[in-house]
Amino acid sequence: MNDIKFFDSTLRDGSHAVSHQITADQIKEYCENIDQAGLYTIIIGHGNGLGASSHQIGFATVDDKSAITIARNALKKTRLGIFIIPGLATIENDLAPALKMGVDLVCVAAHCTEADVTQQYIRYLHDAQKEVYGVLMMYHMTTKERLVEEALKMQSYGAQGIIIMDSAGASTPTLVQETIGYLTKHLSIPVGFHAHNNFGIAVSNSLVALQNGATIIDGTVRGFGASAGNCQLEALVALLKKMNIETEADLYTLMDVSEKIVSRIMKRPQEIDTDSLMGGLTGVFSLYALPIKRAAEKYNVNIKDIYIELGKRNIVGGQEDMVIEVAKQLANKK
Repeated sequence: MNDIKFFDSTLRDGSHAVSHQITADQIKEYCENIDQAGLYTIIIGHGNGLGASSHQIGFATVDDKSAITIARNALKKTRLGIFIIPGLATIENDLAPALKMGVDLVCVAAHCTEADVTQQYIRYLHDAQKEVYGVLMMYHMTTKERLVEEALKMQSYGAQGIIIMDSAGASTPTLVQETIGYLTKHLSIPVGFHAHNNFGIAVSNSLVALQNGATIIDGTVRGFGASAGNCQLEALVALLKKMNIETEADLYTLMDVSEKIVSRIMKRPQEIDTDSLMGGLTGVFSLYALPIKRAAEKYNVNIKDIYIELGKRNIVGGQEDMVIEVAKQLANKK
């Protein structure tokens, strides 16, 4: 396991936890200090990626270009990474300018059954000789066989690795073991895992992924992220150290950044609350937590019932209207 690459999404996934209000000074301070930690890449920007800052999703305090410039100037040793979802970001307006500004690595994400939408983006990055990784979100919503089909598409487009994203925190250790093991057997490129902590097992699920062939872990310092947060990088690195598995990550630097910097960016500690548990239980995307809470209050219905009904409908990202529809139906039944 000594070839593990740690992708640090603290300034990206953590953005969700503070309504995308991470400041320019916080980006600068974080990047300057984490640069010494031996991580493979620091992924920065709006929680939904490049081009996502908007009325519908939420405006970031710092625009994409400014965030990239600040991080680029601060990072001397570590690759500067960004995250994009096709449709939110365009090549001409978002991706091409980002590359000119010095971005080293790009994660291109799609729903687990929709790898086709990444083709243009991954091939563009491959042709530009940039490091590019395909990301399959909400992976629990399909089979491991279908995941391999979609991952092979990304591989054929030029992706240098595939990251499986547990977007709803719905993973069990068995699901991680079976999925990651199956993918590593059928792909010729590295496989990675991005965990959420809805059941309190993001670190252990990440370890299971590593034990079954994954070589990339995408996580955050202090577990800072959407819903119950992510795999806490310093906790995983400490666990690996206890198991006598050495990595290039500097545990003490990670702990220092966690205590002195990330703790001040966070508005509250990451915790496993009802929203987190219901999201993991029903497989509902973590970013629906706030719309569900608002709908439950507006229509005076039980928040748990909304999650259960949305889970039955296999709701995916971009279906916010369904939250209101379900809440209304539950209210009418009362």
